[in-house]
Amino acid sequence: MSNENHAIRDIVIVGGGTAGWMAAAAFGRFLDNGQRKITVIESDEIGTVGVGEATIPAILNFNRMLDIDENEFLRETQGTFKLGIEFVNWGRLGESYFHPFGHYGQDLHGINFHQLYLREYARGDHRSISEYCMSAMAAKLGKFGRANATARSPVSELFYAFHFDASLYAKFLRRHAEANRVVRQEGKIVRVHRRDSDGFVESVELADGTKIAGELFIDCSGFRGLLIGDTLGVGYEDWSHWLPMDRAIAVPTANIGPPDPFTRSTARTAGWQWRIPLQHRSGNGHVYSSQYLDDDAAEAVLMANLEGEALADPRRLRFTTGRRELSWSHNVVALGLSGGFLEPLESTSIHLIQNGIARLFALFPDKNFNPLERDEYNRGMRDLYEDIRDFIILHYKATQRDDTPFWCYVRDMDIPEPLARKMELFKTRGRVFRENAELFSMPSWVAVMLGQNIWPEHWDTLTDALDEKRVSEAMAQMRRGYTATADALPTHEEFLRKAGAWAASDVRIVP
Repeated sequence: MSNENHAIRDIVIVGGGTAGWMAAAAFGRFLDNGQRKITVIESDEIGTVGVGEATIPAILNFNRMLDIDENEFLRETQGTFKLGIEFVNWGRLGESYFHPFGHYGQDLHGINFHQLYLREYARGDHRSISEYCMSAMAAKLGKFGRANATARSPVSELFYAFHFDASLYAKFLRRHAEANRVVRQEGKIVRVHRRDSDGFVESVELADGTKIAGELFIDCSGFRGLLIGDTLGVGYEDWSHWLPMDRAIAVPTANIGPPDPFTRSTARTAGWQWRIPLQHRSGNGHVYSSQYLDDDAAEAVLMANLEGEALADPRRLRFTTGRRELSWSHNVVALGLSGGFLEPLESTSIHLIQNGIARLFALFPDKNFNPLERDEYNRGMRDLYEDIRDFIILHYKATQRDDTPFWCYVRDMDIPEPLARKMELFKTRGRVFRENAELFSMPSWVAVMLGQNIWPEHWDTLTDALDEKRVSEAMAQMRRGYTATADALPTHEEFLRKAGAWAASDVRIVP
C-alpha cells in the first residue's frame, strides 16, 4: 500500500521567531524527503518577542534530535547553563528557595526520599532539602559540570537546561533549517484564501501580490494568531482569573560579574521580576497585573531593581494568559504564542513549542486529515497546557503574603480542582502522584510546596518501618557526597570557556 498519492508535499510556516524556526529546523531535518517543500514566511517589518530565554531539560532532546553541537549552540546564542530557578519572596517576604532540575537524594527501600526528609525534619534536622540535590548544590556554589555517559552518582544527577538570546537562537536555527533546504520567503501576509468546499486554508497572499499555496500550515504568527484565530475563528480560553498577570516589561542589562547557572524569579508587589544571565548580558523583565499596578509604576519597579546598567530602553508587552480552544483546526496547527500563552515563571514556553512539534510528528497527517489524529493532537496539547497552568498557579496560591491586594487575591482565590486535590494530598502526608504525561514530576512539586511553606501534617506511614539511625547515616552520606562533588566542579564560566562554548569577549557590550 502506497502513501504517495496522499502525502503532504507543501508545508507553509507563517512567521519566524523562535516557534517558526524551531519548526522549520525540525521539519527540514525529518520531513524533507526530496519531494516535500517547506517554506517560512517572515517579514522584517514585524518584530519578534526576542528576549533572554530560559528553558527546561527537555530541550536537550530537541538539540540531539537535530544533531546540534551543544558548545556551538551556546557560542552562537551567547548561552549559559541553567540548573534551576531561585524563587525570592514567594512564600513570605525575605524568604527564598530553589527549584532544581533533577531529583532529591536517593529513595530507600522504595520509599520516596522526600518522605525520609520530612521524618528527619520533624526530628529536628532542619537542613534545606536543597542540600540533597546535585543541581541545587552546584547552583549554590556557581559551579557546573557536564556528566559523560558513564558518569556515576552524584555527578550523573546534574541535570541542566539553558539560557540564551532568543533572537540569536532563531538565527541559529534558521541556518540549520536553510541547510536542509527550507526556503525563507520575505513578505507580509495581507490576505488568506480558503477552499470553499471545507474551509481549509489554500494559500496566503503577500503585500506584493505573491500567493503561496500549501497543504499544511503552521501558524507561528504570535499573539495575533493570523491563521488559527483571525482566519479560522478558533476561540481563546482566558485563564486570567487564575493568572491575572497581563503585562510584561523587558530590558537587557550589562553583567556585573560571571553569569550564574540559574534563573532568578523575585516576587514584587503585583507580580514578579525575572533575571536570566547570558554570556554578554542579562535578560530582565517584570511580569505584573495591570489590575493592581499601572505600567509606569511597574517600569519604575523594574528599573529600580536592576543589577547592572540598562543597555536598551524598556519594552512593554501585553498578553492574556490562556490557550486556543484548539491547537489544530482544519489544516492549520498553531505553535508558540498563536497557540496560547503561559507566563514564563517556570520557563515552559519553548517546551510547549517543542512538544507541539514532536506531537505533530507522531500524528503527522496526509491530505485526508483524519479527524482522529487532529482530535488526539488537541487532547494532548490541552492536557499539557492545563498541567503547566496548574503548576504555575501553585506558586501564587501557596503564598503567605498579605502585604498587597494582589497577593491577598491570589492566596485566597479558587483554583482548578486537580490542583486543589494535589495540594490537599500533600498537606496530609506529603504524597505526590504524577498523572498521565504530566510535565512536572514529584521533585518539582515538592520543591515548590516546601519552598513556600506547605508542610505536611505527617509523613507517609511506610517511612516508620525504616531504622532511624540508618536513615540518618544514609542522609548524612548523601549530603557529604553532593557537597564534595559540587565543590570540586569548575565555576560556570570556567566550564563554558574550557568547553569552547564561550563566545568572543567583546560581545558582552552588545544589547
